[in-house]
Amino acid sequence: MGKLFGTDGVRGVANEEPMTPETVVKLGRAAAYLFKTRAGRHKIVIGKDTRLHGYMLECALTSGICSMGVDVLLVGPLPTPGIAFLTRSLRADAGIVISASHNPFQDNGIKFFSVEGLKLPDEMEARIEELIESREIERLRPLAAEIGKAYRVNDAAGRYVEFVKGTVPKGRSFQGLKVVVDCAHGATYKVAPTILRELGATVIPLNIQPNGVNINDGCGSLYPGTVREAVLKHKADVGISHDGDGDRVILVDETGSVLDGDHILAICARDLKGRGLLRSDTVVATVMSNVGLDLCLKEAGIAVVRAPVGDRYVLEEMLRHGYNLGGEQSGHIVFLDHNTTGDGVVTALQLLSLMVTTQEPLSRLRRCMTVYPQVLINVRVTERQDLGSVPAVRGAIARAEAQLDGSGRVLVRYSGTEPVARVMVEGRDAEQVGLLARSIAQVIEKELG
Repeated sequence: MGKLFGTDGVRGVANEEPMTPETVVKLGRAAAYLFKTRAGRHKIVIGKDTRLHGYMLECALTSGICSMGVDVLLVGPLPTPGIAFLTRSLRADAGIVISASHNPFQDNGIKFFSVEGLKLPDEMEARIEELIESREIERLRPLAAEIGKAYRVNDAAGRYVEFVKGTVPKGRSFQGLKVVVDCAHGATYKVAPTILRELGATVIPLNIQPNGVNINDGCGSLYPGTVREAVLKHKADVGISHDGDGDRVILVDETGSVLDGDHILAICARDLKGRGLLRSDTVVATVMSNVGLDLCLKEAGIAVVRAPVGDRYVLEEMLRHGYNLGGEQSGHIVFLDHNTTGDGVVTALQLLSLMVTTQEPLSRLRRCMTVYPQVLINVRVTERQDLGSVPAVRGAIARAEAQLDGSGRVLVRYSGTEPVARVMVEGRDAEQVGLLARSIAQVIEKELG
């Protein structure tokens, strides 16, 4: 991890370093300098989620970018994948999203997209940090007449709505489907219900009244119980639960069962394979994906390639080998034939479209995959020592692996976006898995908490 960038951009508590106006101005200046790679006028798209401090950071970014002679296109609250799309559609030099995704309100973050709508590789992030640390850009200040301008793109949401609807085959209607959608008071609060209604579904929207501080507050993809309760109450066909910036989705079937990203990958991969559209008959998952996904797809003649945690690493693996489907258990699903990043709304539409064409309820589609018991425990840490260098932690992991005796997996890693160690244990026996995960977590808490 660099000094500023984690696995998904720059993140921190709003108005504390590095999420201060002073540092964000520098980020804007460095990004503007880095992306001025072609002749002519330059422009960068800026979007955000619904956090109150998004206004402060948006102004700081705009100031920094304009000071380098680059124009800014402001699109307001819009899902992260919408910024990736608009960066390409508006022929911008780059796109920037101000969001901390599923994190609580007090956090915020900045994510960058290249001219192709792709998240930046490590080398480009390192170059941005170098430009800031070396103060190289301080000597590069355009004259007054060359300073950039800021423009408001008033039809940004409408452009994204039409783009997303275009991922569903023409003529296909969701009429007759009753859908609950939880927008987490976040970036999807307008576009997701609109798209579903325009495609013919009966929509029951939840958490679509953002007030600047209620994003992800007991709702959204981290709290699927919210949408589950509404699905059962309204006898809906499906529940859709987005996170604050709309790049992930968790689903609930008509019986109230929750489908995570592994289930979604399994269902969609088998469908694409059956239609001859799954490139190389391969799916990219992560080290956190349930072993049940591997078994389900192996049965269908589909290979699973595992990448490190983080949708950017999933995407890098997909681009490296030409795959077109990948994702994470958390609900980041990348349909590379549709968008260049995880898109929760697009993902939900692919499942609804499949339900319509097969005339199968989601509860039946999900039966293709059997989930192995898996326990994930997050332990807050005060320092990030190499876990393998802490004898007590190393010993706890070794003991757990010995007890599983080849019938499961242990994965312990640090989060890329929070001061948290994640302990994952997977195996055949749920009780054993829980005990082993708790034993490792307790040791980490004692040694590093």
